[in-house]
Amino acid sequence: MRRRRAGLGAALLAASACAAPETNQMQPLAERYVKLVLAVGQHDPDYVDAFYGPPEWRTAAVKRPLPEIEAEAAAVSAGLAAVPEGADPLVALRHRYLTRQVEALRTRVAMLGGKRLTFDEESQALYDAVAPHHDSGEFESVLAQLEQLLPGPGTLLDRYTRFRDAFVIPPARLDATFKAAIDACRRRTLAHVSLPPEETFTVEYVTNKSWSGYNWYQGHYRSLIQVNTDLPIFADRAVDLACHEGYPGHHVYNVLLEKTLVRDRGWPEFQVYPLFSPQSLIAEGTANFGIDVAFPPADRLKLEREVIFPAAGLDPAGASRYYAVMGLVDRLSYAGNEAARRYIDGEIDAAGATGWLERYGLYSTPRAKQRVRFIDQYRSYVINYNLGKDLVADYIDARAGGDAEKRWPAFTELLSSPRLPSGLAAGGR
Repeated sequence: MRRRRAGLGAALLAASACAAPETNQMQPLAERYVKLVLAVGQHDPDYVDAFYGPPEWRTAAVKRPLPEIEAEAAAVSAGLAAVPEGADPLVALRHRYLTRQVEALRTRVAMLGGKRLTFDEESQALYDAVAPHHDSGEFESVLAQLEQLLPGPGTLLDRYTRFRDAFVIPPARLDATFKAAIDACRRRTLAHVSLPPEETFTVEYVTNKSWSGYNWYQGHYRSLIQVNTDLPIFADRAVDLACHEGYPGHHVYNVLLEKTLVRDRGWPEFQVYPLFSPQSLIAEGTANFGIDVAFPPADRLKLEREVIFPAAGLDPAGASRYYAVMGLVDRLSYAGNEAARRYIDGEIDAAGATGWLERYGLYSTPRAKQRVRFIDQYRSYVINYNLGKDLVADYIDARAGGDAEKRWPAFTELLSSPRLPSGLAAGGR
């Protein structure tokens, strides 16, 4: 383990030695940023999502006073402002990325110090984006279509719950089903993306979490993926989780950042991932859109019928109707943002947020309560999944021109570069 870390450190030094002047000027500022992220992590256990830099940096991280962290972060911001972006487009992207990441860090420090922000203010400051507002009427039109697809007695939520319960993966088949999904997602990804031969991840099944799945990147091209089994897992979640957490989602994103920016370029700031930052919108957006890149609708349905449903012991004949229903339900995803916005802004309480999710998001009561726990823990982070997916989709499809095969090069380039959400919206700048 020490030998591998020392090798990575030497690679960073070698890469930075022959870098452009602007890169060399940013190197000490980037190192200070990494150490500041680790310092904030001493106050916020959720903040440091991944770190695989020099172990002595983590060991040296102590719980410094928040005003002291803010003062140093302000100095790093000033230092970055004094460095020109440079002629290399990737270095210019790096400069903007690092500047914005530091700004988000300062916002998180202020929040930890007691500063209160509205949902939209918080998402703009932390994630470089604001989700659109939707009223209940926009969701009602989707619910009306679902009423036609799911006739019968009881409320629409009751009928939807009964319908979906027929597609639960039996616990005894969960691991085999998930492994089948991972294998399919990996094969599809490797046909289009070149990854280091040593990349790998392990899967664990856990309980008592507010999320359904999580990728903990370990560095050296390795990830730990955890799947939460608190609630039943439905057939569609096998491919969703395998793509989102693995291929071509979080695992591939982190592997490519490590390969192209840390090892090849020698940029230390990518050895740390602060969760409450613009990077998360890119990470979650690419992970969610990566499902569609890997498996467009016809390919997805074929995979479900031929591989996933049989592995789960489910009747493949039901796959078409299942995905017709789930395609409509997906159009309710922004209802979750509205629940979080109203809840964080004090317009509704936890019970009100639960009820909103049940009514407009078709969450069962246990899932709605789990989602409110997620909002309590991660707040405006919820925008990164749906708004992130939409921004990434628009960015990729503008470059692919509607050609599914051309999505892959644009998608891989995005995963390998330091882009910001506002850069996606501005066409890539």
